[in-house]
Amino acid sequence: MTENELTYAIRKGIFAVYNTLGSGLLESVYEKALIIELEEQGLTVQYQYPISVFYKSIDLGLGFRADILVEEQIIIEVKSVVELAPIHHKQLLNYLKLTDLHLGLLVNFNTNDIQSNIVRIINGYR
Repeated sequence: MTENELTYAIRKGIFAVYNTLGSGLLESVYEKALIIELEEQGLTVQYQYPISVFYKSIDLGLGFRADILVEEQIIIEVKSVVELAPIHHKQLLNYLKLTDLHLGLLVNFNTNDIQSNIVRIINGYR
């Protein structure tokens, strides 16, 4: 699948979760529900995907966990906050840089307008 086809499938899953559950729940609820939606579409999904941090080719033994990785291509970072902040965008961009992936989606389910709370983040430093 192309990035655009995957993005379309992911957005379809996000809308299904939002239309079913609404807003105001914990991030973990939306993550699990979105995983179900994506897997039902036949997509390969990894939950709490580990991301290592290297400095000068040395593994620091520290790392992060991306909420969802789809088809080993797109990271989805799920939020349930009053408002997306610049730090949320930077977090996802850093995850993309650390994994050398090109595209991520940042989604905030705690909203009355889900469409405007899905943000594409592109790693231009690949």
